[in-house]
Amino acid sequence: MMAGRVKFGIVGLDVMLAGGLLDRSICTIIGAYGTGKTTFALQFAYEGLQQGERVIYISLKEREEILQATMAQKGWKTEDFGDRFSLLRLDPTDFNLAISSIKSELPALIRSTGATRVIIDPISLFEGIFVDESVRRREMFRLTEVMRDENCTLLLTSEGGSVNRDGSTHGLVECLSDTVILLRYVRSPGFTEVHLTIEVAKMRRSAHSREIKPFDILQDEIVVYSEASLF
Repeated sequence: MMAGRVKFGIVGLDVMLAGGLLDRSICTIIGAYGTGKTTFALQFAYEGLQQGERVIYISLKEREEILQATMAQKGWKTEDFGDRFSLLRLDPTDFNLAISSIKSELPALIRSTGATRVIIDPISLFEGIFVDESVRRREMFRLTEVMRDENCTLLLTSEGGSVNRDGSTHGLVECLSDTVILLRYVRSPGFTEVHLTIEVAKMRRSAHSREIKPFDILQDEIVVYSEASLF
């Protein structure tokens, strides 16, 4: 039986994903600062709301009012969705609260709200809570295993690594995810222009585009040029 698809609502990206993410899978968007990770995450949330789904958005970085203002600038009226949209901010510096909320309380919140899309933005701040690498690996593995038991599709964002520009800060979340999307800057040979590019680096159990494509973040939408050739 063919697995269902969960669309981003970004036509070019959904084409690259052969119709969208697999239902109940885990996807991570990795990119440097300013590449649009949060914008992609908000679009994923908004698409779900437009389809009548319930969505949980957990921010470990931006305040709720900033995210709401960003959505308002795009013409998205979150008040129209009532209790179908849960926007929460957690302080990653509060170790005990962050651990308890994400590991213990999130599954209960998903079940109580019936959310089918869950976003954690950025998961790299949660990973950074753990100083010991073995503990970080254990806790991240536990988190992803717990989320696989829930009836939802999980989207994570992560800062890119300083050494490996094709990986995350800790080089871990991409190994635990089913789908990995990379956002990058590409500078022209004369350093006169900067372009944004997107790549589906990994997608388990599904065919997907292997090409790197340009994209733009406009005032009210993200445009992925899936038919364009970058090189």
